[in-house]
Amino acid sequence: MIIRNTTRGTTLAERARPALTIWSRTRGLMFMRFEGFDGMMLRPANAIHMCFMRMPIDVIFFDKRLAIVKMVPELAPWRLFCGALGAAGVLELPVGAIARSRSQPGDQLEFVMDS
Repeated sequence: MIIRNTTRGTTLAERARPALTIWSRTRGLMFMRFEGFDGMMLRPANAIHMCFMRMPIDVIFFDKRLAIVKMVPELAPWRLFCGALGAAGVLELPVGAIARSRSQPGDQLEFVMDS
């Protein structure tokens, strides 16, 4: 899946994995590193945990219209809870993705499924 910020005309991830089941959302990036993919989209979700994470990540919370509602750059491993009111989903991205994309709250996202 490709994840774009259409407001800024930038790309957040080119090979993101969707996490759409309760198990895949709960697991998220636990015990993993970004190898062979560059992001994970959890939906539905309005919060994440960082238990058993091996690295810090950039986190973007988005609402049901795919607008960014909150961003957390460089969220450290072992943080027990991070959430956002009004969020319908979460992007877990490599550190630096927020800065590179120049994303801001209110920006519009687009998800393009690979064929």
